[in-house]
Amino acid sequence: MKTARFDHDSHETLRDEERQPCEVWTRVMGYHRPVSSFNVGKRGEHHERRHFREERTHLD
Repeated sequence: MKTARFDHDSHETLRDEERQPCEVWTRVMGYHRPVSSFNVGKRGEHHERRHFREERTHLD
C-alpha cells in the first residue's frame, strides 16, 4: 500500500471563476440533509450546536 505525503506549507491560489461553493451536510433526526435547505429556526439551532472531538472526550 502506498502512502501519500502532502506538503502542508504549500498554498494553491485559485481565481474566483475556479472556485465552487462547498455544500455542508449534517445529520438531523436520523437523516443527512444539506444545511442550505434548513428553515430559519433550524439554521439557528445548527449555529448554536457545540462541536467536539471524540478523542478529547473523557468519561470519569
